[in-house]
Amino acid sequence: MEIFYYFVFGALAAVVATVELSKSNKDRINTSSSFNSFKNNYLLVYSLMMAGDWLQGPYVYYLYSTYGFGKGEIGQLFIAGFGSSMLFGTIVGSLADKQGRKRACVTYCITYILSCITKHSPQYRVLMVGRVLGGIATSLLFSAFESWLVAEHFKAIFLGNGLVAIVAGLFGNFLVDSLNLGPVSPFDAAGIFLAIGMAVILSSWTENYGDPSESKDLLTQFKGAAVAIASDEKIALLGAIQSLFEGSMYTFVFLWTPALSPNDEDIPHGFIFATFMLASMLGSSIAARLLSRNSVKVESYMQIVFVVSSASLLLPILTNFLIPPSGVKGGSISFAGCLQLLGFCTFEACVGLFWPSIMKMRSQYIPEEARSTIMNFFRIPLNIFVCIVLYNVNAFPITVMFGMCSIFLFLASILQRRLSALGEKPKTEDWAMMKDRNAEDEPLNVT
Repeated sequence: MEIFYYFVFGALAAVVATVELSKSNKDRINTSSSFNSFKNNYLLVYSLMMAGDWLQGPYVYYLYSTYGFGKGEIGQLFIAGFGSSMLFGTIVGSLADKQGRKRACVTYCITYILSCITKHSPQYRVLMVGRVLGGIATSLLFSAFESWLVAEHFKAIFLGNGLVAIVAGLFGNFLVDSLNLGPVSPFDAAGIFLAIGMAVILSSWTENYGDPSESKDLLTQFKGAAVAIASDEKIALLGAIQSLFEGSMYTFVFLWTPALSPNDEDIPHGFIFATFMLASMLGSSIAARLLSRNSVKVESYMQIVFVVSSASLLLPILTNFLIPPSGVKGGSISFAGCLQLLGFCTFEACVGLFWPSIMKMRSQYIPEEARSTIMNFFRIPLNIFVCIVLYNVNAFPITVMFGMCSIFLFLASILQRRLSALGEKPKTEDWAMMKDRNAEDEPLNVT
């Protein structure tokens, strides 16, 4: 069965290489040597940070299972991470602006290193503390580092992030399977990368802060987001689409390990994760091609992406009905597992298509001055949805969970169709009218 893993990985790598090498040079930007030095420093730090994060991904579920915890208990540990991310994520942006982005980045390193250390303990409470710390660190990772850098020139970052994820998966697999260091070794390696990155930050980064004139309290920000959503159906649809897709994606992160090894089959978690990242990279490359063509509407092709992703997560249900399950414990991945792996790679390719495409639609439909707050607003129901699903993960068979994700993705395609129909109406008029109406109402609110 090892040949199967190599075949899938090699085929995806060949396709990704072909797509990337066939791109033209028209989008390359000539920059000064000083900016290149600045960019390379940031990319080095960001790559180390993401390596620390990606190294842990393939082995979280597996590590908890080796400690003897069942699916329900592991689900609750995942809930702690999503819950802390939900609570802390709503305020982390404003905290970083006020206290300093460099300080927030250092806090991320310390928090995540402490989370990695907790993985050495088989005690449930210690692991729970680690998940809470990991959730806080995740909120910092996707806000503080992005805020420190001027919000331009992200193309190299996206490409580098994909490559780091692939290398991290392969390196984790080398530590666990080749060197037999155990499933906690990737977390130790992650801590080392985070410590190196923190040292670079402390030695070469300067502190910067947000504009105090633009700071608003949390209630005011969310009030404005609620008004924007209620005033424009396109914003509401886009938020619902993102919540449905990301909710299914985060649930998949929990489900793929038990789905591929229902009878404790010996699977190379890191290698499979690297294969997933290759598939996601392929999706991002395809999205870049599609977005560069004015004749192709993102609203149109995303309907197909959501339908394909919905169908790909139906494979565990189909294989469960069509292929008799094996009662033999251990061994290598089953034939049903091989089919599911191909389906999961298809889903990951859809994930790769999703991220740049949703960013494009956000720029089209959500006003820039309220974009961050509105997206944070939608992350609250997203995290609540994921927590509810994981809390009840022990109450349903894994096929039912995949079926729910498939339904949510199909619903996203329906909402995407509605958004496409509304897409011809300019969003600037709606937003301008809403702001004028708010300005007229403001004196009444004061008195």
